[in-house]
Amino acid sequence: MPVETIYGQLQGLKPSQLKQLQRLYHQRLPIDQLVTSEFAQRLAAASTEINQPLCAYINRRGQVIRVGVGTVRQTQIPPTELPRYGAERLSGIRCISTQLKAAYPSDSTLTAMACQRLDALVVLTLTGGGFERRGGGATGYVKETYLAHLLPHPEARWTVTPPLSLEVLTNQDFNDLTGSLEEEFRREYVAHQVSDGQDRVLLVGLMTKDVVAQSFQNELRELEKLVETAGGSVVEVLTQRRISPHPQTVVGEGKVQEIALAAQTLGVSLIVFDRDLSPTQVRNLEGQIGIRVVDRTEVILDIFAQRAQSQAGKLQVELAQLEYMLPRLTGRGRAMSRLGGGIGTRGPGETKLETERRAIQRRIARLQQEVNQLQAHRSRLRQQRQHQEVPSVAIVGYTNAGKSTLLNALTNAEVYAADQLFATLDPTTRRLVITDPVTEQPLPIVLTDTVGFIHELPPTLMDAFRATLEEVTEADALLHVVDLSHSAWQEQIRSVMNILKQMPLTPGPILLVFNKVDQADGDALRFAQEEFPQALFISAAERLGLETLRQRIAQLIRYAVSMRSS
Repeated sequence: MPVETIYGQLQGLKPSQLKQLQRLYHQRLPIDQLVTSEFAQRLAAASTEINQPLCAYINRRGQVIRVGVGTVRQTQIPPTELPRYGAERLSGIRCISTQLKAAYPSDSTLTAMACQRLDALVVLTLTGGGFERRGGGATGYVKETYLAHLLPHPEARWTVTPPLSLEVLTNQDFNDLTGSLEEEFRREYVAHQVSDGQDRVLLVGLMTKDVVAQSFQNELRELEKLVETAGGSVVEVLTQRRISPHPQTVVGEGKVQEIALAAQTLGVSLIVFDRDLSPTQVRNLEGQIGIRVVDRTEVILDIFAQRAQSQAGKLQVELAQLEYMLPRLTGRGRAMSRLGGGIGTRGPGETKLETERRAIQRRIARLQQEVNQLQAHRSRLRQQRQHQEVPSVAIVGYTNAGKSTLLNALTNAEVYAADQLFATLDPTTRRLVITDPVTEQPLPIVLTDTVGFIHELPPTLMDAFRATLEEVTEADALLHVVDLSHSAWQEQIRSVMNILKQMPLTPGPILLVFNKVDQADGDALRFAQEEFPQALFISAAERLGLETLRQRIAQLIRYAVSMRSS
């Protein structure tokens, strides 16, 4: 890229005017001054000549590194080209801008300053609407100036001085200003620093016309808990109402700027959207915000990758991650389009993108073979149980409904259970002896704790975990565990039933079991009892209602076996 490139609104400019702007790159400012009177008047004269606002971006060595025609918003430096010093530092760049009319800097101008983390912003307002005629020629004249800079406080993101004369502005000590500001930023950063390795996360939610407000809030709270389960710390939640998602950036242009501003102000290291993003949307958002952007599915995949303990679980998680990654390779930037180098890459030539895509496709094919083998192995185990006429019951339900706690309470197992989303990932099977309601003889059954469901379970996970989910479809009966203490328990029931409907085989009879009744609201308990009179109400943690549950399981198994034999 040429050193003397002029950016912004160049339509209608003459070659002589472009050369005048290019000569600004030859200026050098003292390192201890915001701006000199000579440079300010030269910039004002050029702005007057073309009758448009101008911006000059200057580094701490006093070098002009960017000249743009237009406002600060129109000429701002893309985030990918800005230095990345972290939340405790400024960018090391200041902007000297002109305004054709004497007016206080606009919010969009100050937002652009914050998004770039500029050391300072100087606004030169010009007289006469931007130009005066003197002796037949145009000459720039700075009427008054404003000085703006960031503050390390979310409640007051920046400050702007009252109008200053150019003389007062040029006497400002630039080194003292940036030094004191960065010291304040460092103190604030240390005071709010989270533990090592923990992402500071900004959540973004989009509420479209077909979404109910309460459901939207429930899903945002669930996403926040997903982020915390993945190891992140949510520092801010931003939302927007739109009829439909923007095809390029999901949210509108103004909201993208608000996200960028909040991310810079709060020292955010990750932005999470509440919906699946296309590769183009991720690329556009990261290009405009300058911070890594992921969607809800990627957060869930990350949790699964952390939780998988068995070889089978790790196998299925890797398969899901690769299937998610493959169509998104094009969004990984220019590095993926370079030709490979070294032994084995010469010849007709192949881009790194194509090379990696083929490698991932080969790996997916191998993993699918292994998942098929896992599927066949589990099928043989189920056939052995059926041959031995051992009934099976699968525990299903929304994540964190208490399925593992119930398995432990019924079978004295020691499966890991915690108040977390997807605390357990790998299916666990334990033997349980109940009393046959007809013969009154001991009846051994196998009880399987399955992976928790969630609203809009990512399709890649449904595909990858088909070997695990077959434990559900092949079971003689299901226990559908519901967390009655959760405010969205009705929506969770619908989500689980929708997933069960997507199973390739119809599951067996289902017993609805409301858990955590000891923590539930009285009104919710009464409503659930009225709506679901055949359901069972228990507390697995407090071991309440377990004996009744064993009796109902025996009845359920007897009914399922009779249905199967008929």
